[in-house]
Amino acid sequence: MSESDTVLSALADGVLRLTLNRPDKLNAFNEEMHRALRAGLERAHADENVRAVLLTGAGRGFCAGQDLGDRDPRNGGTPDLGHTIETFYNPLLRLIRSLEKPVVCAVNGVAAGAGANIAFACDITLAARSARFIQAFAKIGLVPDSGGTWSLSRLIGEARAKALALTAEPLDAETAASWGLIWRTVDDAALMDEATALAARLAAGPTKGLGLTKRAIHAAATNSLDEQLDLERDLQREAGCSADYAEGVAAFLEKRKPEFKGR
Repeated sequence: MSESDTVLSALADGVLRLTLNRPDKLNAFNEEMHRALRAGLERAHADENVRAVLLTGAGRGFCAGQDLGDRDPRNGGTPDLGHTIETFYNPLLRLIRSLEKPVVCAVNGVAAGAGANIAFACDITLAARSARFIQAFAKIGLVPDSGGTWSLSRLIGEARAKALALTAEPLDAETAASWGLIWRTVDDAALMDEATALAARLAAGPTKGLGLTKRAIHAAATNSLDEQLDLERDLQREAGCSADYAEGVAAFLEKRKPEFKGR
């Protein structure tokens, strides 16, 4: 499989759909897939025609995390996993979190290790009812990465975060939704239709304001109330100068559907 085939990329109606495409490996990451996904996310940052991203997986799984065959200590000595994280996983997570456009994730099957934590890093995550999330690191003596220790602690609290990370027990999609790890579950057959429709709706929305909203919510985790109030003031000033705001007000007063341009 060539590098370009490891992530399928398609742009339609403002939605850049990125599909992890190593189904024979449950879409486990190798270096080629990392580079292809990074290229897709960098395109989302740079291309004004991209107004939202939809991330999913091919086949019966979303992503099984790292392809351990590429990091096997039996093949030439101890691998530097810190280098792997710094070179591949950390830049990927930063691209997802810093993109000031909505990122929808459709978890179509098992999401293990980094695969689970990448799903948790996206803005709105839907999962098929049959999907499972597994912090598989404990099974091989590793620490959760790809932001796992950060997102789990913030989304579900220390007690549940520790239990998932230390036991590596699978978490079903319904429980993940009830705990607040993801937005909601969807019947397996309806997952992609619902995720595509959601991404299309977001892509047709006021992209500038949506991006600023993401920035504000991300900052709230570490800001004091006073700092957050000041940030809301500054971001609202910026949003109020946008063409999308002018169009939104005009459409409301004229009782018509707005035609946002994402600016």
